[in-house]
Amino acid sequence: MNLVIVESPTKAKTIGKFLGREFTVESSYGHVRDLPKGKLGVDVDNNFSPQYVIPRKNQKRVTALKKLAAKAGMVTLATDEDREGEAIAFHLVNVLDLDGTKTPKVERIVFHEITKSAIEEALKKPRRIDTRLVDAQQARRIIDRLVGYKLSPFLWKKVRGGLSAGRVQSVALRLIAEREEEIQKFQPQEYWTITTLLKTGRDETFEATLSSIDGKDIEKLEIKSGKTAKSISDDLRKAIFKISKITKRETKKNPLPPFTTSTLQQESSHRLYFSAKKTMMLAQRLYEEGHITYMRTDSVNLSSGAASMAKDWIKESLGEKYAVSAPRFFKTKSRLAQEAHEAIRPTQADRTAEVIKGAEDEKKVYELIWRRFIASQLPPAVFDTTSLLVKATSKKEYGLRANGNILRFDGFLKVWPTKFSEKELPDVIEGEKLDLVLVKPEEHHTEPPPRYNEASLVKTLEEYGIGRPSTYAPIISVIQDRGYVTKDQSRRFTPTEIGLLVSRILKEHFPKIVEVGFTAQIEEDFDKIAAGNETWPEVVKKFYLPFNEQLERKYKEVEKENLTEETDISCEVCGKPMVIKFGRFGRFLACSGYPECRNTKTLKEAPQSIGMKCPGCSEGEVVIRKTKRGRIFYGCSRYPECDWSSWQKPKE
Repeated sequence: MNLVIVESPTKAKTIGKFLGREFTVESSYGHVRDLPKGKLGVDVDNNFSPQYVIPRKNQKRVTALKKLAAKAGMVTLATDEDREGEAIAFHLVNVLDLDGTKTPKVERIVFHEITKSAIEEALKKPRRIDTRLVDAQQARRIIDRLVGYKLSPFLWKKVRGGLSAGRVQSVALRLIAEREEEIQKFQPQEYWTITTLLKTGRDETFEATLSSIDGKDIEKLEIKSGKTAKSISDDLRKAIFKISKITKRETKKNPLPPFTTSTLQQESSHRLYFSAKKTMMLAQRLYEEGHITYMRTDSVNLSSGAASMAKDWIKESLGEKYAVSAPRFFKTKSRLAQEAHEAIRPTQADRTAEVIKGAEDEKKVYELIWRRFIASQLPPAVFDTTSLLVKATSKKEYGLRANGNILRFDGFLKVWPTKFSEKELPDVIEGEKLDLVLVKPEEHHTEPPPRYNEASLVKTLEEYGIGRPSTYAPIISVIQDRGYVTKDQSRRFTPTEIGLLVSRILKEHFPKIVEVGFTAQIEEDFDKIAAGNETWPEVVKKFYLPFNEQLERKYKEVEKENLTEETDISCEVCGKPMVIKFGRFGRFLACSGYPECRNTKTLKEAPQSIGMKCPGCSEGEVVIRKTKRGRIFYGCSRYPECDWSSWQKPKE
């Protein structure tokens, strides 16, 4: 008997369909060994030696695999091809006593997709376990354990119990917290745009926007007041308008590359409103069922066979005009990407979402992957682009611009619909006079930077080199589970009061731990280990010694944060004063007589007054309020009785 071991039952079931009766395919149900819960599990005085244990919940599975391995002539470890998969294979060798010198023999195989041909090909090319990949995973696991188990107790002692810190999650929290600070400090600026409605001699109308005055281009914020906008508008109403320049050209829009892990998570968030965690769960299922290639990848590379497969489907289903003459290959921008790996793509081009057996959400993710892959091998979309420059002469000479786009050939848009506005401009000639129908000055205000959503956070983490394809979803889950951030109705992250506090403490006392560049450098060190250019103990040592030295110093220097505030509110249960305390989700009122009295109340903080009466009703105070997106405005304290409001700070 040949025993094949994979991580999951679904994967085992799929592979089992492709192999003969001489093979038994079993699942390890994930990791079989890990660092112990409840203690550090790393011997910092003995070259950071990890103390792995078999968790109690895994013991039964390990015993069953041992019995099967003892009867097998060959044990094939077919776990995933990434570092986590390599580490699982390594730990299986240890717990099952597979040293390779006696029966059963042991081999390692890897594949990028779970198809019959891929499995058969992998079995022809077995290899040894890549200890460099195992070491890279081990270094990450140990450093993350050191940070979590050493830094969290510091927060318990200096802030409050129940808090925790993580090496990568704390950086993500810092990004969200700093964005919130930007939003709170943001002061909106007023600016104006001026649009005209013009008419040709054939009664055709089009809009043109003011773009220059006396030959000088207008910057976005240049028209700062309604008074200036009115003066320009009044002058334009007296102006003579004519076409000064016509530009016509053909423009092409090329398709995007097939998905990587991060772009799949971003697009799934944008189009399907799925969280990164949900997207990866569904993609994992699709991979294990043999529908897509491996879903943790940072490469946009495609095999020539995949490109050829797409071309065959395109020719047969869409026709020759949609078939590109040569396959389109994409270059991965990330310098750390594994080019040998492939992008996420369907294993069969002719397998559409309709034939997938599974839940609707699973089909939606598959369709996204399938469409993006097929679109990558389709021709560009072709547009006719027209730009009209209008000259308006009055006291000053004004330039106005109108742009139009007409789709001439849909190309990749046929399977990858993208929002764009078609706008056809009238057929005019240079020098042609125009009539003014309308001048429309419009007031705008600058907006604060938007809060992060899952898509933008994943994109930012990837751009900074923080985390890897396997870590984006867990990072986002952890900071939510810890109560450090919440999602608003628009699915954007807002840091909680406790999240802001933890971020401030870490940034103030452990700036390197939450520094973007430092965290990215550690990721590069892990990659160097995987490439055989660094040893894992040296990387861990380089990180731990200064970190531990700083931690010991901060224990002595930092005073405990006083999170309790006195109030003049009396407890309605026992009459003692209420105090403001910090809980997991922010501040709340609690009785100072605790634990005898356990009365608590939510804390509603009144909006801050600016010290003047409301111009609308003269009774209420003008208070500072915020929109859901964090933009500051001014309103009456008597709202909704008085609905006066203003974007600008009013003056008496």
